[in-house]
Formats: sequence, C-alpha cells, structure tokens
Amino acid sequence: MPSTAGAQQQALSKSEKVYQELHARILSGRYASGYRLVLDQIARDFGTSPVPVREAVRRLEAEGLVTFTRNVGAQVAGINTSDYANAMQTLAYLEGAATSLAAPHVTPKQLEDAASFNAEMREMCEGTLDPVRFTELNHRFHWVLCENCPNQHLLDLLHREWQRMSGIRRSSFTFVPSRTMSSVDEHDRIIALIRADASQQEIERVSRDHKLRTMTEYVTSRPDSA
Repeated sequence: MPSTAGAQQQALSKSEKVYQELHARILSGRYASGYRLVLDQIARDFGTSPVPVREAVRRLEAEGLVTFTRNVGAQVAGINTSDYANAMQTLAYLEGAATSLAAPHVTPKQLEDAASFNAEMREMCEGTLDPVRFTELNHRFHWVLCENCPNQHLLDLLHREWQRMSGIRRSSFTFVPSRTMSSVDEHDRIIALIRADASQQEIERVSRDHKLRTMTEYVTSRPDSA
C-alpha cells in the first residue's frame, strides 16, 4: 500500500493539475464571468475525487478569480471595470517611467529578446490568437525592457502592480482582440526608439500611451461603460 506521505503527494499533484487547467480556462475566457464551477462535475471530467478539485478552487478563490455565493456555489468572478482602469492607469505610468530609465542600460541581447517576443505575438495576430500566451509574451516583452531600470524601488512597485493586474484583468486581449495588432506595432516603435537612443521623455510618453490605449479600448468595450 502507498504510504500516507505518498498519498498526500499524489493528491497534491492532482490538485495542482486541476488548478492549472482551471486557471488557464479562466484566463483564456473559456470559462467566462459567472460560469459555475460544479465540483462534482469537474472531478468526473478530470477523473479524480472532489478533494483536489476543492483545493484547486480554493486557490482560485484566494487569487480573486472565483467567488462563492450562497445557494449558488463557486463561480468565475467578474472583472470590475473601475478596478481594472485604475490599476492599468497606475501601471501605465510606472511602466513608462521604468522603461525610460532602463533604456540607456538595455543590452543588444535584451533588445533581440524583446523583438523575438514581439515577432511571436505578431505571428499569433496573423494566425490563431491564444490570449493567455499572447498576454504572457506581452509581459515578457515589457519586463525585458524594464529589468535594467536602476531605480529598484520603482521596479518593486511595478512588480506589485503587475501582480495586482494578473488577478484583475486575466487577459485584456480576450475581450478586445482587435487591440492585438496595434499593440504589436506599438511595441516595434518602443524598440525602435530605444535603438535610436531617443530621449527618455519620448520613450516614457510612448510606453505610457501604449498601455493607456489598451485600458481605453477595454473599458469602452465593456457593457457597463455606456
């Protein structure tokens, strides 16, 4: 018979697998706001007991992606448009400043990496869009251009806001797929400015406006923005 520790490890592994799959389905928009997570049904779908499913759903609740309502159960949480707009506006200013301060210190390798991430995003725009992968590449693009920012306090604040956004927005591009190509074009402009040793003021403005455009398009696309 398997040991108690082994059984616990197996349960943890199953819980992690269920968590990762549910997390991906929520971020991709496959499970939209209000979608009911019926634990017994999910357990059957994954071929497991309800215990690891319950653990996975609790993790999603702690991250703000799932809510529990009396007599309803677990549901995918909605996105608060006001919270999203406030967080994105904050992120726009922090990211713009960090990008401009990091610009003189960005290495040729980092610029190559940023261009590579953006090239993959462009391919996705021209083919089949994977919103989760697109958002991941988008984050990596911006991080590689910010990571050499000499102001560590600013970077700490930026990391905090990125973490906050991961719980609020999931993938903005799920809701405004038309934004993807223009976003990629704007990335190319940011890279070009850094390569041309443009002024920090210009790099900051373009980087900030890039993020604010995503915010504006998302907010105006929501039914409650009218």
